[in-house]
Amino acid sequence: MKKRCYLSDDEAKALGIRPKKPQPGRVKFRVYLDQEQQLELNKIRHSGVYEYCRQRGIDFSSVKEYWDKTKEYSVKVRPNVISYNDISKRIISEMDKHSPSYAPIKRDKQTNPHLLVLDPADVHIGKLATSFETGEDYNQQIAVKRVKQGIKGILSKSSGFNIEKILLIIGNDILHIDTPRRTTTSGTPQDTDGMWYENFLNAKKLYVDVIESLLSVADVHVTYNPSNHDYTNGFFLADVISSWFRNCENVSFDVSIKHRKYYSYGQNLIGTTHGDGAKIPDLPLLMAVEANKFWSKCKHRYVYTHHVHHKNAKDYAGVTVESLRSPSGTDSWHHRNGYQHNPKAVEGFLHHPKFGQVARLTHIF
Repeated sequence: MKKRCYLSDDEAKALGIRPKKPQPGRVKFRVYLDQEQQLELNKIRHSGVYEYCRQRGIDFSSVKEYWDKTKEYSVKVRPNVISYNDISKRIISEMDKHSPSYAPIKRDKQTNPHLLVLDPADVHIGKLATSFETGEDYNQQIAVKRVKQGIKGILSKSSGFNIEKILLIIGNDILHIDTPRRTTTSGTPQDTDGMWYENFLNAKKLYVDVIESLLSVADVHVTYNPSNHDYTNGFFLADVISSWFRNCENVSFDVSIKHRKYYSYGQNLIGTTHGDGAKIPDLPLLMAVEANKFWSKCKHRYVYTHHVHHKNAKDYAGVTVESLRSPSGTDSWHHRNGYQHNPKAVEGFLHHPKFGQVARLTHIF
């Protein structure tokens, strides 16, 4: 949604816009700005308040007014607040502009087919880590880059297999915070990079780019796992992604708010959950009850969990439960408590319809 604004030459240069000659009687020239440019203009015009908010973890877009005081004057200022409705309108506008109507892809039947499970776990877009304190840098740009590199690496390693289907696991703390006050869903403060809406939009673009790239390989089934850092925003994000691909016959979704999801492929029964809820030893029995219609038909049963950011696997009676590594960097809290030095990675698994999990693939950073 574009809006008419008046810019000075300096503001235009800061936004990367070529200055124009103002209309007669005006010192600023008129131009139409999109939502992203409006956000940047707000930060430029209220740079002092923006920096104050950033340092204290306050959402700048929620500041409706403030006092600008000097020795000579005291002025009440009202920034142009960018609301959630503005962001949602932008998402809808982008979806309409993109016109996500995908032509059906006809695929040849595979000989010796496999299912590729891709699971970029605990990405935490919006997490901030600095090498000065923790020995490594991490921010939203690094997060997005690692997911894309990791998936590309897994696809390269799986190139010797005939891939019939891809199971993409999303959610699992894809976003680092869930509130404008830079906290998780339960209110735990976090060190963050970027505004909440920037993180959301970056995560949305990441998932769209990833799914579109995977469609060149095979049909995709997307499963969403709710998680503790972004219980609400993560659900909204998953719903947006499913809406984006609503006209694509080659992508299917399971994005309900259920904490445990199940997917069957040949004689494989695959469960996924974030790992912050039911206890690990209880997951096999929960699978037997909750996925009973698949239980007797599937000889090979797996549950992939997340949340702990490190590898842990155990065979139970009839079910293997395995936690996945994370590509996210170490922030201040984890470094202080010694939760560090686990391999940073994106992982994938290859499942044969008859023989079960036949390969583990890891892209380490």
